[in-house]
Amino acid sequence: MDKFVVSARKYRPQNFSTVVGQTHITTTLKNAIKNNQLAHAFLFCGPRGVGKTTCARILAKTINCENQSKDGEACNICNSCISFDAGTSLNIHELDAASNNSVDDIRSLVEQVRFAPQAGKYKVYIVDEVHMLSSSAFNAFLKTLEEPPPYAIFILATTEKHKILPTILSRCQIFDFKRITNNDTVEHLQEICDKESIKADKAALHIIAQKSEGCMRDSLSILDKIVSFTNGEVTYNNTLEHLNILDEDYYFKMLDFLQQQDLSSALLMYDEINRKGFEGDTVLNGFAEFLRNLLVSRDAKVAMLLEVAEDFKQKYLQTAQKISAAYIVSSLNILNEAELNYKQSRNKRLHVELTIIKLSYLQQALELVNNDGIINKKKLIDGAKTIAFKALPIIKTKHTDPDEKYTKPGKPVPQTAGAKLIIEEPSISIKKEQGSTPITNTKLLDSATATAPKTPLGSLSKIRQQITQQNINGNTESIQLIEEELYICWGLFVEKLRSKNNHSAVTNFKAAELKIIDNNTIEIVTQGEIHRAFIEEQRAGLITHLQQHFNNRLLIYRILVIEKADAAMPTDAPLSKKQQYLKIIAEYPLVKELKERLKLELD
Repeated sequence: MDKFVVSARKYRPQNFSTVVGQTHITTTLKNAIKNNQLAHAFLFCGPRGVGKTTCARILAKTINCENQSKDGEACNICNSCISFDAGTSLNIHELDAASNNSVDDIRSLVEQVRFAPQAGKYKVYIVDEVHMLSSSAFNAFLKTLEEPPPYAIFILATTEKHKILPTILSRCQIFDFKRITNNDTVEHLQEICDKESIKADKAALHIIAQKSEGCMRDSLSILDKIVSFTNGEVTYNNTLEHLNILDEDYYFKMLDFLQQQDLSSALLMYDEINRKGFEGDTVLNGFAEFLRNLLVSRDAKVAMLLEVAEDFKQKYLQTAQKISAAYIVSSLNILNEAELNYKQSRNKRLHVELTIIKLSYLQQALELVNNDGIINKKKLIDGAKTIAFKALPIIKTKHTDPDEKYTKPGKPVPQTAGAKLIIEEPSISIKKEQGSTPITNTKLLDSATATAPKTPLGSLSKIRQQITQQNINGNTESIQLIEEELYICWGLFVEKLRSKNNHSAVTNFKAAELKIIDNNTIEIVTQGEIHRAFIEEQRAGLITHLQQHFNNRLLIYRILVIEKADAAMPTDAPLSKKQQYLKIIAEYPLVKELKERLKLELD
């Protein structure tokens, strides 16, 4: 009985032309071999299972081949190629840096580099998982990697390029391997199935490619497992069962139930899925991916991003035209939130069922509306209802003019003595006892002589009177913002702080300098962050005090911090008389009143 060899090793590429999905790498290496432009150090980086070590071995074999082809491929029949395939070549050395990552291991490797090859042109050193080397090992490797002997070539391979020192990266030619596409994986798996006489459905191979996520080694391992599980026949159903993947037909049926708001059928289908052993997060993730595919299928420009089996592509395209983009986007938001909160929920099943309930009533609850190019989301209600307003009775008031009680609409109200304010309500059509002429209710408010009738609190007339009084009282003129008045206001606020025994704030407020920027802006100059912090601490009270003092609601201030080079050194420049005066009135505001009474002037 022959010993079984897994497909990942049995079908490992032996030439550049058989490497799958890395054409940009293999073409560059073949051209470098043909033109004799080989670098002395290479760095192959990329995800797992995409061919980094394989390409390193092919490169090592090809550059030592005795009969290279014209396109830069190894012949596989010369002594060098045969010994390489048998694993007996002395010109190729592989080092696993994950288990040999010390300085001593690198030193022994450097000592081997000194010996020239006995046969062949080059000695090739392949260091796999090079990011696992310690910092001291990297440093011991630097000099040899920068200036190796002409016959030595280093090929470093890693999955985590960011962990390698920049000094190593600068000494290597870097090749970035990419993930293998699903189509390339499916074609390669189909070739292997044909060679092994395995019956495989195209849809099953596509699911394997999706599950491997661009890793060829993983896809070959999955294929071996399914072949063993199904006894040589890879079908769509047994692949789903083995990989624990939900059939996409379940998602199509679930979407139909949700669109029809058939909540009972949707919950029964989830119960069926749950009894088959699928976890709730698998259902949420799979349904989100399904809706993503539907969203991609709506536009022909991005339909190329649809990575599903060919059998399902047409079904996706047809279903996508029936579902609105609003429903898909909103559903993706709900599923994303549910998936994030799945681990924190105690009752996992109830958490998924609540998500299904939300999706079931989503069509009714949410609607995306496009208003002038702006997309809004609004809730739908059963119907708009008008608000029932209580009819207000018409109150007849006495007028100063006894001859005229009412005024017809459009006729001006006569001005009477003592009347200062006229408030005219909206025109209200009423009927007299013996007539149908529409009249307008107009009230004259006499603030001097007339006694207004008592009105209940909260009535319309009372509210209007209060607003009118506030407007009259609020029309007092504001005080002009000048430097002298500003320092007086500042001193009054300092006195408030002193009465509260806030001596630290008093000291900092007295040390501040004031400047007027414009009629509504004051600048406070401070000598450091600590000084600024003390003033900011009193912001609420200070701004209220300033606005009330100057009777200006628009008045604001800003703080400017000036860090002095040497705060400890006293300044020799004396203050001017004006500065001395402003500083005095900031601390003692009554000095200004004394100055005005005595009619004193500054020299």
